[in-house]
Amino acid sequence: MSTVTRHRGPRCASGFRGPRRASGFRAGPQPEQRPAPLRRLVNAAPLYQFLTFAVFAVGWELYARTRGGLLIPTFAETVQATAGLLGTAELWRAMYASNQALVLGFAIAVVAGVPAGIVLGRFRTLERFADVYLNILLVTPMAAIIPLLVMSVGFGLASRVILVAIFSIVMVVVNSRAGVRQVDPSLIEMARSFGATERQIWTRILLPGALPAIMTGIRLGLGRAVTGMVIVELLMVSTALGGLILEYRGLFKAPELYGTIVIILAEALLLISVARWSERKLTRWARPNPARSA
Repeated sequence: MSTVTRHRGPRCASGFRGPRRASGFRAGPQPEQRPAPLRRLVNAAPLYQFLTFAVFAVGWELYARTRGGLLIPTFAETVQATAGLLGTAELWRAMYASNQALVLGFAIAVVAGVPAGIVLGRFRTLERFADVYLNILLVTPMAAIIPLLVMSVGFGLASRVILVAIFSIVMVVVNSRAGVRQVDPSLIEMARSFGATERQIWTRILLPGALPAIMTGIRLGLGRAVTGMVIVELLMVSTALGGLILEYRGLFKAPELYGTIVIILAEALLLISVARWSERKLTRWARPNPARSA
């Protein structure tokens, strides 16, 4: 009588023969398959941003043609006026004058705000004295400070720089202070138990741990700095970009008025994008790695 030979898996220590693995099977995590090019295109964020902008442009064009009138230009007229403004020397002179106050005021806010926020987050006693002033800057309407600056400093560049710095420094200080507070206290205690000095605690624990929040405060402060730049030119002194807005409004040049606003918004978005790119580069270590977590 013929016997049938069966192929069985390897014998275990207990004598049980497990199932035989199929040829070509590999144990362990399988490599992640990359999505198809079409799926990557559909899931891309710029595609949704472009579609949103297209819907907004079409809606603007239709509304302006039906109910716009004299004061609301069409989207096509605004694009044409924006392109025309970019070719004029008047616009570039205004942007140069406005960005002087923006650069100087924001630089003062960063240089003074980041160390102040770090110190306030580290030393609670100092925070008790300075917290009331931060709350005043947070709740006070900035337009109410303009007459005080005019009476004390005048209408020159100094008053515009001071107002831009006041607009943006609050966000820088508050986020820097929050970043220091978010550092795990057990890390500081462990460093001290190993004999770390105060300087090493600052350079190895506090500053690296607070860096993501500091960069977020700088990015938010940059947006408020652009807002302060425009407000001070509209309410205090009719010069630069604010002067162009008031001039076009008084002459009922709606396409040029909207074009100037579009240029200001484009500059603000560009600056915030640069700040966000810098934040990602400097805080790359703080973002979780999906490959490692998997």
